Amino acid sequence: MPSSTTPETLPTHKQINRVAVLGAGTMGSRIAAHLANAGLPVVMLDIVPPGTDASAPKSERNKIVLAALDGLKKSKPAAFYSPDSARFITVGNFDDDLALIADCDWIIEVVAENMEIKRALLNKVQQHHRPDSIITSNTSGLPIHEIVEGMPMQLRRRWFGTHFFNPPRYMRLLEVIPTPDSDPADIAAIEHLSDLRLGKAIVHAHDTPNFIANRIGTFSMSNAIGLMQKQNLTIEEVDTLTGAPLGWPKTGTFRLGDLVGVDVMAHVAKNFAAQAAKIGDERADVGMAPFIGTMIEKKWLGDKTKQGFYKKEGKDPEGRDLRHVLDWQTLNYKPSMRPKFPAIEMAKNVEHTPTRIAQLLHGDPAKDKAAAFYWPFLTELFTYSANRVPEIADNLVEIDQAMKTGYNWELGPFEMFDAAGIRATTEKMRAAGEPIAANVEKLLAYADKHGDANPTWYKDDASVASGRLFFDPVAGDYKPVITPEGVTSLAVIKKAKGVVKKNPGASVIDLGDGVAAIELHSKMNALGDDIVRLITQTLKPSSETVNNFEAFVITGDSANFSVGANLMQLLLAIQEEEWDEVEMAVKAFQNMTQAIKFCPRPVVVAPYGMCLGGGTEISLHAAARQPHAELYMGLVEAGVGLIPGGGGCKEFVLRSIEAGSSIRPDARGESVEIFEAIKKNFETIAKATVSTSAAEARNLGFLRDSDNITINRERLLTDAKTKARALADAGYSAPLPRTDIPAPGESVLATLKLAVWTMREGQYISDHDVKVANWAAYALCGGKVTPGAPVSEQYLLDLEREAFLSLCGEKKTQERIAFTLKTGKPLRN
Repeated sequence: MPSSTTPETLPTHKQINRVAVLGAGTMGSRIAAHLANAGLPVVMLDIVPPGTDASAPKSERNKIVLAALDGLKKSKPAAFYSPDSARFITVGNFDDDLALIADCDWIIEVVAENMEIKRALLNKVQQHHRPDSIITSNTSGLPIHEIVEGMPMQLRRRWFGTHFFNPPRYMRLLEVIPTPDSDPADIAAIEHLSDLRLGKAIVHAHDTPNFIANRIGTFSMSNAIGLMQKQNLTIEEVDTLTGAPLGWPKTGTFRLGDLVGVDVMAHVAKNFAAQAAKIGDERADVGMAPFIGTMIEKKWLGDKTKQGFYKKEGKDPEGRDLRHVLDWQTLNYKPSMRPKFPAIEMAKNVEHTPTRIAQLLHGDPAKDKAAAFYWPFLTELFTYSANRVPEIADNLVEIDQAMKTGYNWELGPFEMFDAAGIRATTEKMRAAGEPIAANVEKLLAYADKHGDANPTWYKDDASVASGRLFFDPVAGDYKPVITPEGVTSLAVIKKAKGVVKKNPGASVIDLGDGVAAIELHSKMNALGDDIVRLITQTLKPSSETVNNFEAFVITGDSANFSVGANLMQLLLAIQEEEWDEVEMAVKAFQNMTQAIKFCPRPVVVAPYGMCLGGGTEISLHAAARQPHAELYMGLVEAGVGLIPGGGGCKEFVLRSIEAGSSIRPDARGESVEIFEAIKKNFETIAKATVSTSAAEARNLGFLRDSDNITINRERLLTDAKTKARALADAGYSAPLPRTDIPAPGESVLATLKLAVWTMREGQYISDHDVKVANWAAYALCGGKVTPGAPVSEQYLLDLEREAFLSLCGEKKTQERIAFTLKTGKPLRN
């Protein structure tokens, strides 16, 4: 979470124990939900429905806010980490319940984007809030200082902007917009809470129209639409060009517009257009296209009205949505077709985004429509962004961070400019008579003065905590990118300390303080031979690495922890009927998970994003886990016709016995208590259930109650290292392999098989699902043994391997694997 200013060092921050959210619309309700995710009690208020009698029951007077709460419980993607979080929200209305804000430390105004409505509400708030409560606005563009103009200084001191992005749980950006009167201690308190408990990336914006992200984002979207009209492109073509090839979300420009709402998109653009001339914006000519106004008149507002730039027209034979796309010239819909550009097809082979951007920008516009679009689109973005410093933010770091965390761009505009090559791009622009931003000229002048042939906005510098410097055109020199204490990444640490050892799939990195990280870095972190070998060799008791370090962390910098085993490697071996090779691979994977579990040093796994199949098995075997809150974890092997083969079933047996024994210490393998735990875990495996959060992963049994959850992704590595160090300092002793596990046995196995048969009779599952589920039951019950018979961990691993290999030989399993590799989706056959 880079920041441009050194954070104030305060001994303590003002405590925020209770929050009020005033406004229960889409944005307000989701802010309330995310505050509840952090365990904060929230008061959520909205208006009484117009025309409701004062004597009407509370359910009628709270109808709007109750509907919002109900919507949160049903929303997809989920607003809550866990349905239980809803209990933290107290609802009410402005007329009857505004006095509830007296107990709140932070009050967030999220009502309609109307100056009069906001000021009227704040006048009411003044009658009830505590003098020391902090009050902020979530306005997306109204001037923060004007909302409280003329109000008492006591309120103005506690007032500033906190602009969340929707949906707040998933969008990390929080723009903080102070006024000249805002108390720095109040700002520090909200930033501290938002960083640690809400997982936000904080950027500091000036009180200018649309602040940072929407100012740059709206220009970029409007410019894309203008170029579409000028170059006679289609909506689909522009979405292809402004999506994944640039490292931007696959939604592109128009699909994003449908998601956020065409009316919302137009409102933000209109808000800027109304003030562009007043603030002297040099690109006031870039406005919203007239055809969008017609769409709003027709109520074609996007997903919320079932049509916008796109609309769904049923499903194809494989169950996928069929979309029709708007022809912007005729305003008729037509079947959507995937555009093809030679430059984009070539760029698909370039995985490194900076390299891909340079290739796309410097293509030949005479030969490819993509290159003809990218040159004006990107160079005008670079110039526009450079001209915004220091108008909308103190420096370029804030702008890049805003676009990466608010619009999900992989690189900010200044990082993209670096990737394109500043000198080469600027020389082409100059030759074409295009304007060069004054700040770019300052950077070039600095480079010429210091003999730098390849000037860049950012430079690596291992001597600073962030590992980077940025060029500040105001100061005319490079300055460190400042990061809050505890925010770091493996990339930064590698710059300073290098790598202990590595192979193509994984690396060992010295984190300092006697802790080493094992970083996964294969494509999608699929677990192939490289990763299995490095983890096993690193963590075995006799390894030099175990002697040199006192604790380990397994994690990564990527978007996902791991998508599981490398299915392509597996399928190729199956097709070649290399059964000995398949068995050896499964055994090697099991050896790896056992190396993690029985390593003499504590191993902490820090999973995040997708953590599927083998990734989950790695996590289950660790001494402890330090997951990120956004964790999509599951043993999903059943989806490809397999069962967990790397110790996942074995660990679920152990957890089932622990759960049963915690209720009844003398429970036998077939006891009701253990059976209920086995049944729950069997369903989790058989249904390939994936958590929607770390909180749900805990409920599913993938995490233990002692596993702490990190809310801010950029703090995950530090938190995991701290946990690993604490385990080592506490005198960690590795567990011994168990040989006394009371097997649930044949009676529990028979009961589970009966449940599977019942599901098949009801035609809920296929014959192959039955086969997969029965093998899972076999592995979880310890096979056909006497209930309570003592078995070893190795015995359970052997059962898993037997089941896994048997299913590999099934044609329908091979079909499932091939289908998933081709489409990324499961096949039900």
